[in-house]
Amino acid sequence: MTPNGVEDEEKFLASGIAGIQQNAFHMHRALDSNNLKDALKYSAQMLSELRTSRLSPHKYYELYMRAFDELRKLEMFFKEETKRGCSIVELYELVQHAGNILPRLYLLCTVGSVYIKSKEAPAKDILKDLVEMCRGIQHPLRGLFLRSYLSQVSKDKLPDIGSEYEGDADTVVDAVEFVLQNFTEMNKLWVRMQHQGPAQEKKKREKERSELRDLVGKNLHVLSQIEGIDLEMYKETVLPRILEQPSVDIKMVLARLMERLSNYAALSTDVLPEFFQVEAFAKLNSAIGKVIEAQEDMPIAGVVTLYSSLLTFTLHVHPDRLDYVDQILGACVKKLSGKGKLKDSIATKQIVALLSAPLEKYKDIDTALKLSNYPHVMEHLDDTTSKEMANVLVQTILKNKTCIATDEKVESLFELMKGLIRDLDENLHDEFDEEDFKEEQNSVSRLIQMLHNDDPEEMLKIICTVKKHIVTGGPKRLPFTVPPLIFNSLKLVRRLQNQDENAPEEETSAIPKKIFQILNQIIEALSSVPVPELALRLYLECAEAANDSDLEPVAYEFFTQAYILYEEEISDSKAQVTAIQLIIGTLQRMHIFGVENRDTLTHKATGYSAKLLKKPDQCKAVYSCSHLFWVDDQDSIKDGERVLLCLKRALRIANAAQQMSNATRGSSGSVLLFIEILNKYLYFYEKGVTQITVASIQSLIELITTEMQSENKTADPAADALLASTLRYIQFQKDKGGAVGEKYESIKS
Repeated sequence: MTPNGVEDEEKFLASGIAGIQQNAFHMHRALDSNNLKDALKYSAQMLSELRTSRLSPHKYYELYMRAFDELRKLEMFFKEETKRGCSIVELYELVQHAGNILPRLYLLCTVGSVYIKSKEAPAKDILKDLVEMCRGIQHPLRGLFLRSYLSQVSKDKLPDIGSEYEGDADTVVDAVEFVLQNFTEMNKLWVRMQHQGPAQEKKKREKERSELRDLVGKNLHVLSQIEGIDLEMYKETVLPRILEQPSVDIKMVLARLMERLSNYAALSTDVLPEFFQVEAFAKLNSAIGKVIEAQEDMPIAGVVTLYSSLLTFTLHVHPDRLDYVDQILGACVKKLSGKGKLKDSIATKQIVALLSAPLEKYKDIDTALKLSNYPHVMEHLDDTTSKEMANVLVQTILKNKTCIATDEKVESLFELMKGLIRDLDENLHDEFDEEDFKEEQNSVSRLIQMLHNDDPEEMLKIICTVKKHIVTGGPKRLPFTVPPLIFNSLKLVRRLQNQDENAPEEETSAIPKKIFQILNQIIEALSSVPVPELALRLYLECAEAANDSDLEPVAYEFFTQAYILYEEEISDSKAQVTAIQLIIGTLQRMHIFGVENRDTLTHKATGYSAKLLKKPDQCKAVYSCSHLFWVDDQDSIKDGERVLLCLKRALRIANAAQQMSNATRGSSGSVLLFIEILNKYLYFYEKGVTQITVASIQSLIELITTEMQSENKTADPAADALLASTLRYIQFQKDKGGAVGEKYESIKS
């Protein structure tokens, strides 16, 4: 339907609903005043809205339900009228005077329902009259909904065994005859729909017919609820009459049978021996084979539907028989052989259902990995669906917190997940959704973090298996999948550090060395992305882990790689500032380096700091470098001269920054940098760095105070707050008394 057609249909629907509401309003007023004549008049006008031919089945259903709700109220009014002495027979005749046939028949069915309930006439006579009268509507859509209404209002008034409407003249045969006749007439109307209208609209008509199948099928549901139908009647009367109308899809019959058996088995474990006794699985499996063999042209969707139903049955009745489950999957693989990746959306949907069933039942991916035919079935999914199925697998693992503990299982799992961890089809980039992609890759990252084995050798194998798969993931995936593998590997390194210290050094260092070699290769893979900031962070993480493992050459190599990245790849000034702070912070925590290696790395770090683009960034990086020359828990790294040198250099840079601000803006700029440097002076003064004297601290305080009082000073609340806090701290230390108080006493604030 064209956009204009959709808009027009919405208008017609809105107009119809408005007509129903308006007439329903007047009908209610007539009902409230017990005005039968006006009630019938407005109800007929209301029902005339259902005469439209301008709505699709879906929209007509909306209109019909509005009218249906009002008819229920009208039916209650008719019941009350009969209680007040109104003759139901006269009422039944009165409604037949309505002008148009469709409103007349809706009213007749409504009154007929009350007529049957009154028991003033045999139910079978009224039902026969109604079902015959409804033949007056031969328009397929209007006729189907009218007969659906008839079925709805009469289903609880059929002369069934044990029913209040069963009597000498009314038997279950009459009930069956009524339902079958209504079903037959509805089926005729439904079939007629495909032959009406132009040929080019055939697909549209088929869609509309599909939407109306349930209306016709409701009669069969009503039939199934009639208690009086015994086996003989079903075989001799009901089944032949039904088979005269539709052609029977045997695979659907078999599928529904297995579905009902599955539901029966799910009720209680007590019924399971019945299935074991009759060898239900073997018989159903054989029946499916015969049906498929007899219908050589059966669509692949039908084949998978049958096996999916059998699998559901098996999981309910034989949950412990994985060989049965794998046998079903194997039979599917055999039928799918040579078909390649399926294009049929229905078949694809059925395969997803087939593959999802074991996951939902066992809630354990380990079970799926034991099924040898599971991956072979997945091979027939198109790339998009394969990706969706892989996501189902990952979510199942995350939800149930399943631990995958062997490299063989990891290998099998990652093969099933290949739709998520590498590109299967270049054309998929056209439909790339950034948010969905990030969500999928974050799930994969969480999965990688969950992989674990207590045995270090086995865990190393798992790491190698994951690495093999993720390095082929392409530049979009690597930034998501590399970090979790790095950190899971470092978890193993930390675990090994905490093992028995009495173990031989060769044993405790061999595995970490292998891990670090692998980690170096994994981080190198990020160079294809490129994401140098991420790679630098990971190199530094690995360097710190190597430091804790007492592997100096390894730690030095990771630092070297980080420095190369900084020099060659990181050019953005903000990224450089962040990188320098990371480098300084990590280098400060390193204890493994000898004098030569540490001096080399420290010299490089201070050099990088002094070359940052912005003076304030230079200043902060340089005063941070002072911590590289004084580390509390390392007596070999206590060089007060170089600490003072860093701080003096930082002061010069801060002074230069202020002069630049004065030259360009006409104001001296903020003194925040000087206050931050003052805090560094106080820190090292407390630590006992003799080169940091009271005089130097006092001089800096006076400089800051003078600058704060300058007329050219730029207002800076942050600087004011930090200075006030710093001076409070000095006073607090004085107030402590003792050695600390004495140390701070000579500082005038």
